[in-house]
Amino acid sequence: MESRVRELRESQGWSQGELAERLAVSRQTVNAIETGKYDPSLPLAFRIARLFDAPLEAIFLPGDDA
Repeated sequence: MESRVRELRESQGWSQGELAERLAVSRQTVNAIETGKYDPSLPLAFRIARLFDAPLEAIFLPGDDA
């Protein structure tokens, strides 16, 4: 799954570590989501969407495996 997490994080001026703290996950988890190596759980995806005040569909996009 593709995501706009990196783009949204950078627009806020946050490091991966700062975003990780806000989401209560590790920096490695944020990195894996941003690089497409890890699809977040549904609860985590909702936390991300709430944090950026955006609908899930605006953050997470189906990739080639959809």
